Amino acid sequence: MVGLRPTDVPPTAAVKFIGAGTAACIADLITFPLDTAKVRLQVQGECQRGEGAARSAGVQYRGVFGTIAAMVRTEGPRSLYSGLVAGLQRQMSFASVRIGLYDSVKNFYTNGAEHAGIGCRLLAGCTTGAMAVTFAQPTDVVKVRFQAQVNMLGTSKRYSGTMNAYKTIAREEGVRGLWKGTGPNITRNAIVNCAELVTYDIIKDTILKYKLLTDNLPCHFVSAFGAGFCTTVVASPVDVVKTRYMNSAPGQYRSAFNCAYLMLTKEGAMAFYKGFVPSFLRLGSWNVVMFVTYEQLKRGIMMAKQSWEVPF
Repeated sequence: MVGLRPTDVPPTAAVKFIGAGTAACIADLITFPLDTAKVRLQVQGECQRGEGAARSAGVQYRGVFGTIAAMVRTEGPRSLYSGLVAGLQRQMSFASVRIGLYDSVKNFYTNGAEHAGIGCRLLAGCTTGAMAVTFAQPTDVVKVRFQAQVNMLGTSKRYSGTMNAYKTIAREEGVRGLWKGTGPNITRNAIVNCAELVTYDIIKDTILKYKLLTDNLPCHFVSAFGAGFCTTVVASPVDVVKTRYMNSAPGQYRSAFNCAYLMLTKEGAMAFYKGFVPSFLRLGSWNVVMFVTYEQLKRGIMMAKQSWEVPF
């Protein structure tokens, strides 16, 4: 091991697991307001009907920056980071699995072969995406609830804090309430994981294969940006349904399919792409920050491991 550069030694599964969770938290801290704006735009259509009207307080949002400005004006700047604690909990339990274990699962499906086909990459992405939801679903539900609630200045909040949200949902809706939307969330994250990781994987491999760039920051930036755009295009419809269903009051929708059907019949097909711009701004910037940070953390941890001989 002495004299080897960090790029000469492949990072272990533990290094990737820790690095992915840490990088995802850093990306969330930077892009969280965009995610909150996306959620508000996604649920806006239903706020004019039934129980949603009471929660919406009649607030109308126009565009990502208009949404952010309206939230700051009516609810204060802190509203942009409502649900951040649950969001960071989600990333540590979610990204660590879906991103950190992707290479290990991919190697399992290919029996350790050096080159993986598109089928194995897609299968690995679906697998780690579904595994991640199993661990992180309650944190996702709480995050969405915080982001979607409208708290006018001087009014009481739906939940007093993150732990109170977990307890309140479990008490009022049962434990199943914390796992609400698991089906669409698994679908959404399987799609996101495949689009995000597989696209990043393929773009990066292509760049390195044809020696367009070296395995460094510019290569990681281009690969991550491309992955963010592709992910937004394919995942937006399921993401909107997931957000609506997670945020819905008990009995508002019979199922995720019923939610999608009502969206289509009452709001039209374009409802499935509500919040597309903030979704892309968030996913594009999130992917760039996350993957660039992740690649650097992997190298940094491996350098520390070699220097200190830590038995990861």
